Amino acid sequence: DKATRESAFVHAIASAGVAFAVTRSCAEGTSTMCGCDSHHKGPPGEGWKWGGCSEDAEFGVLVSREFADARENRPDARSAMNRHNNEAGRTTILDHMHLRCKCHGLSGSCEVKTCWWAQPDFRMLGDYLKDKYDSASEMVVEKHRESRGWVETLRVKYAFFKHPTERDLVYYEGSPNFCEPNSETGSFGTRDRVCNVSSHGIEGCDLLCCGRGHNTRTEKRKEKCHCIFHWCCYVSCQECVRVYDVHTCK
Repeated sequence: DKATRESAFVHAIASAGVAFAVTRSCAEGTSTMCGCDSHHKGPPGEGWKWGGCSEDAEFGVLVSREFADARENRPDARSAMNRHNNEAGRTTILDHMHLRCKCHGLSGSCEVKTCWWAQPDFRMLGDYLKDKYDSASEMVVEKHRESRGWVETLRVKYAFFKHPTERDLVYYEGSPNFCEPNSETGSFGTRDRVCNVSSHGIEGCDLLCCGRGHNTRTEKRKEKCHCIFHWCCYVSCQECVRVYDVHTCK
């Protein structure tokens, strides 16, 4: 388990996942040690009032910090890296808390609107951390002596790059070559991986296939189509067969 940007992402999303699950469990009432967040952030706005169950993300973050960081108390560079990335993952949840509202009234009117604080969709958190993975900061290890002995810390490798914030991911070892199978790293390579022929990103055939090119085959898929809503209340659909081009790495 090297100190790569992939490890940075894993630590960030895992610690975020712990905080997310604890927070959601508290709001759903399935945990006896917590509940809703009673400390509303600010007075209600015009046309709405506080209601529902605001998710207590700060409590979830606290539990995640105690759980995920428990083993990261060594004075070495890897522990410093893991602590930083764990906190970056948890901060993502706090940064993306948002108001969710529900209307109340006759015939679908919105005479009264109640709102509460809610976590973002976890998929959105994953996408955000994936962007942080792409822009992760490369660091170098520095040693210095303190009263407790030698301590390793991290410093940004290139002085002309900005210092990473608490929301950025950090790493200090290069990633292995994922293009070819490697039993030591657990990489299966990218042969036969499905790729996007029209994308210039990492999922695009040019990058994902590592310059080897790609194969194209047609694939028939059964899908629901021509759906009709019937009053009241069900939906009926036909079944259509559609043909897709599937591109895989050579």
